[in-house]
Amino acid sequence: MALILGIETSCDETAAAVVENGCKILSNVVASQIAMHAQYGGVFPEIASREHVLKIVPVIEDTLKEAGIKFKDLAAVAVTHGPGLAGSLLVGVNTAKAISFANDLPLLGVNHLEGHVYANWLEAANMTVVEKQFPLIALIVSGGHSEIVLMRGHNDYQMLGHTLDDAAGEAFDKVARLLGLGYPGGPAIQKAAEDGDPNAFKLPRAWLRGTYDYSFSGLKTAALHLVQSFKDKPLPVADIAASFQAAITDVLVEKTKQAAEEFGAKQILLAGGVAANKRLREQMVKRADRPVLIPPPKLCIDNGAMIASAAWWHLEKGERSGWDLDVLPSLQLAVKSQ
Repeated sequence: MALILGIETSCDETAAAVVENGCKILSNVVASQIAMHAQYGGVFPEIASREHVLKIVPVIEDTLKEAGIKFKDLAAVAVTHGPGLAGSLLVGVNTAKAISFANDLPLLGVNHLEGHVYANWLEAANMTVVEKQFPLIALIVSGGHSEIVLMRGHNDYQMLGHTLDDAAGEAFDKVARLLGLGYPGGPAIQKAAEDGDPNAFKLPRAWLRGTYDYSFSGLKTAALHLVQSFKDKPLPVADIAASFQAAITDVLVEKTKQAAEEFGAKQILLAGGVAANKRLREQMVKRADRPVLIPPPKLCIDNGAMIASAAWWHLEKGERSGWDLDVLPSLQLAVKSQ
């Protein structure tokens, strides 16, 4: 039995979890800063890092208490070291190093995006099920990332396409602000769209034929012009939200579906905060011609459990991070094929 403490502080959630053998969650504690950053319409990096300093020790203490264990019961400590906000990442990495050193535990640096992928197996019976599911296509969508990745095995990733401008989550945030819906934009637009017609307005889809890349800047601009066109007339917020959400999900679903077909994927994975979007989840399952694996919404947001899960197989292979482990704010999961 391998118990791993996973620590995640890449952005605005201070999170820690204890996971057994890569898939059984014994505890999962998340201290969110959403309310704190809402007044700015996005994450304020300096405030985020300071808040992590205040919350990291209590969160880890609560995590161990909830799991009913002590540091001596752990097999390793895993921590996100990139990508993310430099100041936020530093809090998690330095804390993990201290715990590792003080308790003579292996230290494992984990790619935040890999963590999101492995969130899909946190409720599996055991991690052996993963081996049977390669190759697969992972759609990773969040506030800072929108990319399609081919995964042929553990640590075998190939970038097929990514956003050329705004990430999907970022586009949601910006249009939500236009509509006066607040922050974070994804959940706000989803809620508003429930009362709207996704076909009310013909917003553009940038298909970028021949590639698996995305572009949402044109869609964002079209939404701005649409809002401005109403001038003093009542703004149909629900219809605009529904139409905008449909435009983003159409492109995400179709690009992912095409990639799965071309590369003979056994299944499709959704990962990242935007994977919690109800329409995206429903449309992917409806339109994909193969199994679709999606984490429950609570595991789509940043959390320590996904970091511990991703670290498990690295530990099994005997991998370790050295004391020179550093934060890498622009760390990539995979290199795009030429």
